[in-house]
Amino acid sequence: MKDVYLKTKGEIEKALDSSPQGLTTTEANSRFQKFGPNALEETKKQTTLQVFLSQFKDLMVIILIIAALISASMGDAESTIVILVVLILNAVLGTIQHIKAEKSLASLRSLSSPSAKVLRDGQLIEIPSTQVVPGDIMNIEAGDMVVADGRILDLYSLQVNESSLTGESTNVDKADVEFDHEVPLGDRLNMVYSGSLVTYGRATILVTGTGMETEIGKIASLMNATKEKRTPLQVTLDDFSSKLAIVIMIICAIIFGMQIVRGQPLMDALLFAVALAVAAIPEALSSIVTIVQAMGTQRMAKENAIIKNLAAVESLGSVSVICSDKTGTLTQNKMTVEDIYVGDETYTSKTLDLHNQLHRYLLYDAVLNNDSSLVDGKGIGDPTEYALLEMYRKVPGIQVDEDTISLTENQLRDALERMEEVPFDSDRKLMSTQYKIHGITTTFTKGAVDVLLDRCQSIRLDDGIHPMTPARKQKILDKNQEFSASGLRVLAFAYKEGDESLSKDTEYGFTFLGLISEMDPPRQESIDAVTQAKKAGIRTIMITGDHKVTATAIARRIGIFEDGDLAVTGLELDAMSEAELDQNIEKISVYARVSPENKIRIVEAWQKKGRIVSMTGDGVNDAPALKKADIGVAMGITGTEVSKDAASMILADDNFATIIKAVANGRTIYENIKNAILYLLSGNLSAIITVVYASIFALPVPFKAVQLLFINLVTDSLPALAIGMEPGAKDILDRKPRDPKAGFMDQPFIQKFSLQGALIAIGVIFAYQMGLQTNPNVACTMAFSTLTLARLFHGFNCRNEHSIFRLGFKRNWYSLYAFLLGVCFLSLILFVPSLHNLFSVTPLTMQQIVSIGGLAILPTIIIQLGKIIREQK
Repeated sequence: MKDVYLKTKGEIEKALDSSPQGLTTTEANSRFQKFGPNALEETKKQTTLQVFLSQFKDLMVIILIIAALISASMGDAESTIVILVVLILNAVLGTIQHIKAEKSLASLRSLSSPSAKVLRDGQLIEIPSTQVVPGDIMNIEAGDMVVADGRILDLYSLQVNESSLTGESTNVDKADVEFDHEVPLGDRLNMVYSGSLVTYGRATILVTGTGMETEIGKIASLMNATKEKRTPLQVTLDDFSSKLAIVIMIICAIIFGMQIVRGQPLMDALLFAVALAVAAIPEALSSIVTIVQAMGTQRMAKENAIIKNLAAVESLGSVSVICSDKTGTLTQNKMTVEDIYVGDETYTSKTLDLHNQLHRYLLYDAVLNNDSSLVDGKGIGDPTEYALLEMYRKVPGIQVDEDTISLTENQLRDALERMEEVPFDSDRKLMSTQYKIHGITTTFTKGAVDVLLDRCQSIRLDDGIHPMTPARKQKILDKNQEFSASGLRVLAFAYKEGDESLSKDTEYGFTFLGLISEMDPPRQESIDAVTQAKKAGIRTIMITGDHKVTATAIARRIGIFEDGDLAVTGLELDAMSEAELDQNIEKISVYARVSPENKIRIVEAWQKKGRIVSMTGDGVNDAPALKKADIGVAMGITGTEVSKDAASMILADDNFATIIKAVANGRTIYENIKNAILYLLSGNLSAIITVVYASIFALPVPFKAVQLLFINLVTDSLPALAIGMEPGAKDILDRKPRDPKAGFMDQPFIQKFSLQGALIAIGVIFAYQMGLQTNPNVACTMAFSTLTLARLFHGFNCRNEHSIFRLGFKRNWYSLYAFLLGVCFLSLILFVPSLHNLFSVTPLTMQQIVSIGGLAILPTIIIQLGKIIREQK
């Protein structure tokens, strides 16, 4: 049924053919066959083997597999093993990440309660929740998990926590009301929804939706329909890898043809072409990117940002819009007393005076007319109520140290026994309790301002009790409006003296005491983080299930909402066309009372503008938007398992400021990956240039296949990984987010790696020509040694834009370790005779070794001089 909350109980009972006695067993079985079990459907998932095999669909991977097969057929076991090990390692890592990320629906299903109490054949019975069907009459009470959507028939002080659906932790007071207009899900007081928790009272409901027809079911459908986006780096690397592989294969084919024309044996020419392809194609690129990302995630985890999806790390660096939940992320997720209005003056907790009898009576009302408690500093009960106890503890003269003799809230409650009470309910919007104060029977009441004011006939001020005149009442209402406009929730307090028995009928004739306003205050670090985000070119948007006034006030305090900005509700958003939303989205800073569909629409609208969007959330309702966003961020403390499974990142401290730290880390990781790619491409290009040079001039091959393999193993990995460990620049957050469409293969990047590759190649070619003056074997050994050592030196060039003299080694000792380890490996090959045959090298003279060192370091000297000159400008 559509819009059930707009229909009367009679209309729903008729449509569902139900009765107060519930369904018959026969009818329930029939409906079970028709509607199916009350459970969420799971989409068909790929098997682990299918996921693993899908990792090999990349064009470069396919080319490398072909190269491995050719190498194997020609007896080159070393090349075959290296290529296959790298490819399998990447596939395993990708499979593990995929499996971990696909648990959302399983977690959604776990929200269902294992049993439900329904009327069948006129008898109340308990059945598995999966057997509940539309039309069932179901009873719920405090502590129950609601297992199906339903319309309330009868209720008794029912309060429900719908945070998993609406995102708001405050309990909702349900009511048997009828609506004649559309309202957001969080305001549908005559309905309860599957996945919510009954926190107080009880009710009888008529089941209107089960399984996929519930609100949680709709969310599950949205998650099924939502596809995860590929990150900008994935798109860029895939595009680049395809083009690079094609170019390299064409070059290798040309060289293979030239070798054949010049009389080289077919198999030798083919082996060299394959070896060149292996050397030229940076097959370690994917694994190095993955490892750099993994190391970055370990660093981020120490700062409370847990990354689930490695590929999401670099997307953080491109984030330009953060859509943040309010409660618990930007705020402290605890109600706190702000301003107190008593005796025509406004106070704070710390400025109340225990010696003032008016203040003392207000505190009595706040503490005694209260069912919550504080245990070991933690609130138990309603957050609004235990905030009053925390306020009481802050009043000067109140000591909470149990070793001192003082009037704590527990001592006050023990000294004054509660005589009678009328609990809070959503109809009266009041709570009253009765005590003996100084031998006089006194009734304390608190509740909604407008309701309680209408029941007050007098007001207590510092100079005594006065009649409640229209002027005084209006002054209180004006103060209430002032508080409300600031996003504060306001409670009114009153009392009366007399021996009259307490009941709902006697809650009149009160003396007004004052107003206490509360709010979930912003985290201080969130305010600083929003300021930092603006500096970094990142727009912060608040998306919340709270009311617009409250959300706007908090957003203004934090710095999200500024003059000229707009705040809209979910209903207002629904009324906007796509063109209107596109026109206004840059101005909207706050979205209030939103639905899961609204959140997805907001994310999509920003993405259409080419923005990389991060979305935070903690509830079931947030899961589809978390999955749709480029970076979904779930709360680690308050977040549901569903939201955590759907997200790419989890905040261990539920703190917005942690997101900004993660963005800085993401930018650093991207820069490091880009520098590592610069290192790999420039080094590989130098090998290609050298081989092309030898082929054009019909010279002997400058490298043996096993030497190219060694270069791949040593110089492609260790320095590149060290570059990935480079700490972030201090000004990393002063830069604007990078354009995800631009990619890193822009003209300056291509020019840089081409120039650096050419410089290294010139040094290698000079060494090669010097060696040819002796014999081809010496030439080959000198070319191999110069290329290896030059690339090890080149690792220092690619650490950062700055020169090595400004960077030093203390920032990144790994770069020095990688260089020294590479030099040790090369030295073993050159100076241990037993390794000469294995690596096809020949002994060199001291003059030749000195020449290798000079030619290898020369490109680095030139590149460093260029950096120093730029730094001086």
